Amino acid sequence: MFLEFCWTLIMFSNTTLQKTLVMLMSLLVIAWIYFIIYPQSAKFWSVVKLPSTESSHLKIPKNPLRSPTETDVRIKEIVRKLDQLFPPRPFTHQNSTTSAVHSRATVLNPRDTYCRGDQLDILLEVRDHWGRRKEHGGDFLRARMSSPALQAGASGKVRDFNNGSYLVSFTLFWEGRVSLSLLLIHPSEGASALWRARNQGYDRVIFMGQFANRTSQARSECGLTLNTSAELCQYLDTRDQEAFYCVKPQHVPCDALTHVTTRNKNISYLTVKEKSLFQRSNLGVEMMKDIKVIDVSGCNKSEKKKEKCQTGIKIPVPSGYTLKGSWMTTFCNQIQLNAIKIKECLKGKLIYLLGDSTLRQWIYYLPKVVKTLKFFDLHGTGLLKKHLLLDAEKHTQIQWKKHSHPFITLQLYSVIDEDYVPREIDRITGDRNTAVVISLGQHFRPFPIDIFIRRAINVRKAIERLFLRSPATKVILKTENIREMHIETERFGDFHGYVQYLTMKDILQDLNVGVIDAWDMTIAYGTNNVHPPDNVIGQQINMFLNYVC
Repeated sequence: MFLEFCWTLIMFSNTTLQKTLVMLMSLLVIAWIYFIIYPQSAKFWSVVKLPSTESSHLKIPKNPLRSPTETDVRIKEIVRKLDQLFPPRPFTHQNSTTSAVHSRATVLNPRDTYCRGDQLDILLEVRDHWGRRKEHGGDFLRARMSSPALQAGASGKVRDFNNGSYLVSFTLFWEGRVSLSLLLIHPSEGASALWRARNQGYDRVIFMGQFANRTSQARSECGLTLNTSAELCQYLDTRDQEAFYCVKPQHVPCDALTHVTTRNKNISYLTVKEKSLFQRSNLGVEMMKDIKVIDVSGCNKSEKKKEKCQTGIKIPVPSGYTLKGSWMTTFCNQIQLNAIKIKECLKGKLIYLLGDSTLRQWIYYLPKVVKTLKFFDLHGTGLLKKHLLLDAEKHTQIQWKKHSHPFITLQLYSVIDEDYVPREIDRITGDRNTAVVISLGQHFRPFPIDIFIRRAINVRKAIERLFLRSPATKVILKTENIREMHIETERFGDFHGYVQYLTMKDILQDLNVGVIDAWDMTIAYGTNNVHPPDNVIGQQINMFLNYVC
């Protein structure tokens, strides 16, 4: 009936009209046949949206079907290795977990006096609260040596034999009386519980998006993933597969998102029994009660000559130590720079600081030392705005910009001029006077590890692209700081930071980058503060300047 009607129209029309109607009829017939053969096609058309000329965000289905990429395969490979490092450690009673009191630490080949440069080895045999020898490893330990009178400190190296025994090694970097410490941060059962809990959910932090629509504003829930049937605004980086979502407010376009804030959600993936392992009295318990101090002499030993600090050098553990408050590297000839030398070093430099507030500390510290560096007002608001330091006479420009999602803060921050670190790196032209410092970690701790791994891999790829167009550009990685011991352990604890520290170093290995091992440095200083004091910040910056000048 439909075909007869169309042909009747054609018979009674002029030639032009005939041609037009034939084309129209053909399209209608094809559509009619398609909908008969494919009854589900109505669903297809309901989700297809033509690109809007107003939108800069690509709209795609929340879970697009795609083949696994090289990055996806690499993420699974890293997660599999981490799963092996932190296997499940179920326990029936807290007394069956590692006990600092019952474990035994023994100095190997003890002496009355040691020489500067010697290595002191300690064998640790861990036992549970019943005094029984444990047969597996996985305890989260932190070794440190210090001489408070000398303002000296260094981390120790812990080797896990995975049978309940550990070898703890200290390199004796300075002369004098040295105190030794080995803290049980978490027993293996606690570390395993934290690893399992971390990867169970994305909802420990709630993101709230603020949308501006002329004179009105709207708010809605946002996140790295959202479990809802509501219509979503999808902000996706298709190349790097980075995603952020918001529930779409009524009568407001997705492009109207201007600000985001966060708050912690009262949720836990730990059992009641597991939570008992993270009470304050069970965190950071000393394991070497009988080994308190040793004496170290000079023994007329001379230090080996070290090469100039430069990018691409492999960083040992420990990477250095603090003495009289200054950081002394173990792998290169670091020079302590005064204010005059710092100013001269910065001459003509273009420096990008990309990361979190631990890098923002750098841009606040520098004007205290180099008085000619002045902040330039970019008309942003709050601590999280882009910061810019200028010295017009010396042609120095230093900028700090926060990394994109996830960023956790109660403050409302703008997302108008915000992008992921790999995209920020892609915008840098680069030359021999350009330096890029990257620091990621603290804001990723509450989320499953795949989020951090993907970002780290994407950063590596961006660095490789930067080196292709500008091999002379200096790129520096600042690792995470350790933080407060009794912060919310499940959400922000240092165990998560340590996993990320190992992961980042593994992903960026063999790149021609410099590393500021802030994890090692803050253990040596014993800061236990996510934002260490100015003297530590000054030493981090001094290490950076040794790389670039």
